[in-house]
Amino acid sequence: MDRHIAAQLATADAVRAWDERRAAGEVTDVAYANRLLGVARDEEAGRLAIVNYRPRGDRESRLKLTYMAAYLIATRGTLNANEMNSVLDAPRDRPSASVS
Repeated sequence: MDRHIAAQLATADAVRAWDERRAAGEVTDVAYANRLLGVARDEEAGRLAIVNYRPRGDRESRLKLTYMAAYLIATRGTLNANEMNSVLDAPRDRPSASVS
């Protein structure tokens, strides 16, 4: 999660830098669009790494769920059904605890 946060900050910096270069006429619209596509793909890969991460216990499960909830709220994003199942998956080495 720390790496994903760092990647998010780097992504924002990269987008700002490319916006400035485009505004200054240093890059073409096509080069700008291609670079932003690359940034978006990198961000998606980082997000999917967290979505698909298998927690090793209850604590990691709660951290993953909390992080993903905060990320989705901040980005106003959504998960598809497979991603949602992966995020909500209980740790494999223990039975899921019931919530009372």
